[in-house]
Amino acid sequence: MKLEKKSAGRVAYDRILRFLLYFCALLTCALLVLLIGYIFLRGLPNVTWQLLSTQESFRNDTIGILPNIISTLLLIFGTLIIVLPLGVGAAIYLTEYARNKKVVEVIEFATETLTGIPSILYGLVGMLFFCLALGWGSSIRAGILTLVIMTLPTIVRTTQESLKTVPQSYREASLGLGSGKWHMVRTVVLPCSVDGIVTGCILSIGRIVGESAALLYTAGSAGILSRSLLQALESSGGSLTVALYMYSMERGEIEVGFAIASILMILTLVINLSAKFLGAKLKKN
Repeated sequence: MKLEKKSAGRVAYDRILRFLLYFCALLTCALLVLLIGYIFLRGLPNVTWQLLSTQESFRNDTIGILPNIISTLLLIFGTLIIVLPLGVGAAIYLTEYARNKKVVEVIEFATETLTGIPSILYGLVGMLFFCLALGWGSSIRAGILTLVIMTLPTIVRTTQESLKTVPQSYREASLGLGSGKWHMVRTVVLPCSVDGIVTGCILSIGRIVGESAALLYTAGSAGILSRSLLQALESSGGSLTVALYMYSMERGEIEVGFAIASILMILTLVINLSAKFLGAKLKKN
């Protein structure tokens, strides 16, 4: 009888826990769908071709965010071009080549600490160094290098954790077949850890796209089209998140803010899916 009672109590306990887990999962999904649906419901009707293809004009009393879209893309791809080789290279060195374990532990602790620093502090440092000390002023290149410093710890830690999941037997088998150290890393370790690298890339894209405080200090908030890529990098340019803040909070254009939020979500989704697809192709090759 006691065993039966314990068994019945355990079954009830498992059912309650399962119900709570399903309830939490459904609640989270429902809140996410509600949030995304509300943003799209308010924002998509206000997304027009004029909004996407022009710049703001006080003379014609029109609103356009094309310069902000270009600035956002420049910030994303400029940051990734610099931070991915640096972050992945540092992670490979710390995981595969570094011999002094104490130094590695100190670096890992430092990177974990840097990931938790508020972004506005990065913006302050970026403004003091890139904008004032180097004399660049508010510019896209100052924003890019500030974002590189911000996202580098994330790339390093996610890549490190992914490299550590590769079984040691894979390394030993490759070296036993006559591969050199770098050949083993390039042909065995990196393909097995592509998922982690892509995850770090996606997390970095999310932080870049969602950043506003640091970019207000470094990249500025201008919305003017540049004639060339070099001029765009050297001039001030507000990202979509900065434009969202300026229109919704400073000017009270709430509907334009929802439109920009919808564009941001679509842009983030497209870039993340592209990163996933590229990662899958690299892993397959």
